[in-house]
Amino acid sequence: MTTTDQQSPPSVGLTPLITGIINDAQTLLKQQLTLFQSEVKNDLRRTKDAVIPIGAGATVAFVGAILLCLMCVYLLVWLWPSLPLFAAYGIVGAVVLAIGGGLIYMGKTKFDAFNPLPDKTVEGLKENIQWTTKT
Repeated sequence: MTTTDQQSPPSVGLTPLITGIINDAQTLLKQQLTLFQSEVKNDLRRTKDAVIPIGAGATVAFVGAILLCLMCVYLLVWLWPSLPLFAAYGIVGAVVLAIGGGLIYMGKTKFDAFNPLPDKTVEGLKENIQWTTKT
């Protein structure tokens, strides 16, 4: 077989190539949107599964904390009989307020460092949307 016997590939028009690229980009975008939806649904399900026991535990702990604070008030009055009851409530309330403020600050700091969206999927979607809008 000589080099002149070789067949050249059939010439392909530019329109079918561009149409194929656009279709592939649209398919990829749809797949990434589906992946994003799936990740968000999974994250919401896991969040719901975690929030229910946390909420129940927080409610029980809240009742226990109230009883513990009342006990501390009466302990202060028992230790210092000359201390008025309202002062004991004020002392215990101030301590609980300081602890609560510290916990809120810690939680806010951690929450600010947390990103609930799946970063890789969102970044891929942004790139694909930018690419498809350019064509």
